[in-house]
Amino acid sequence: MDSHRFGAEVYARRLAAAAEATAKAGLDGLVITPGYDLRYLSGSRAQTFERLTALVVPAAGDPTVVVPRLELASLKGSAIAELGLAVRDWVDGDDPYQLVLAALGGPAAVAVTDSMPALHLLPLAGAFGVTPVLATDILRTLRIVKEECEIDALRKAGSAIDRVHARVPEFLVPGRTEADVAADIAEAIVAEGHSEVSFIIVGSGPHGADPHHSYSDRELRAGDIVVVDIGGAYEAGYHSDSTRTYSLGEPSAGVAQQYSLLQQAQQAALEAVRPGVTAEQVDAAARDVLASAGLAEFFVHRTGHGIGLSVHEEPYIVSGNDLPLTAGMAFSIEPGIYFQGRWGARIEDIVVVTEDGALPVNNRPHELVVVPVS
Repeated sequence: MDSHRFGAEVYARRLAAAAEATAKAGLDGLVITPGYDLRYLSGSRAQTFERLTALVVPAAGDPTVVVPRLELASLKGSAIAELGLAVRDWVDGDDPYQLVLAALGGPAAVAVTDSMPALHLLPLAGAFGVTPVLATDILRTLRIVKEECEIDALRKAGSAIDRVHARVPEFLVPGRTEADVAADIAEAIVAEGHSEVSFIIVGSGPHGADPHHSYSDRELRAGDIVVVDIGGAYEAGYHSDSTRTYSLGEPSAGVAQQYSLLQQAQQAALEAVRPGVTAEQVDAAARDVLASAGLAEFFVHRTGHGIGLSVHEEPYIVSGNDLPLTAGMAFSIEPGIYFQGRWGARIEDIVVVTEDGALPVNNRPHELVVVPVS
């Protein structure tokens, strides 16, 4: 099987579920342009260009792919050929939006993927005579609960990024820059089986207090606390994402004590995960530990985000999200504390909701990792 996608039967099942959900929403069809939704439904890694490529999924009937003739080859790496989907190719001078209309049997009430460019959305609305609605609610119900093959892919990705974190201490040498360390990590991410590097954060010293710092030419120094948040695409495009925090030399008593509280907060959130608990209750479990220690103002972001084909997707583990958790949901648990101009720390694991709790896919120790310095 192509390591970039699952077998055709997985996509056939997803397409049928998408059609059923579309019908239940009272719509006539979906129009999906390249992006994560198209990849979810077909395994296609096609890209968006000025020429329209779209998967048309009627609520009743067979799906059709509308694609420029010169982009036909881009479908070869997907399950579209194996599924036997109808393909309507077009050349410059044709009107591809009319082909979409024809694939649905005429004017229809349709939903479109939320990543569709305005370049295609506006002509499509003109062809249908009405602005389509977003397919977000329809596809969210499918993508938010992972199938067994997806969970397996996430577990493999988690193990691979754990192996990278196991190597990180050897890269953290005073005098080297954050960029030097990031280059080594990028090489290790690929060496451990990822198809691509999605992001690397190496936040040393005061840079660790910026949750979305990437890396810079700052040189590492003895005494630094270093936040390393890394991830990439693994089997079938499912992502890893894990953060560990390192200390170059023994940390001060104050840093060790505050980090211990962060560790307790992350563990509290993990223990709160089970079906029926809401996303905001998991967020509160982490936040309450830090608040009780007077650290609430230093935890400045949500506790987690969903993960799958996209690094950030639903469910979001954040205050105000009363979504009940369901077995099969996958998301990060990553509380952090950030002291501007000084240091920061974060602990992040990806977990999958089980029937009675949570299954972490990351299993590196959560303690502050002390890297000996000479």
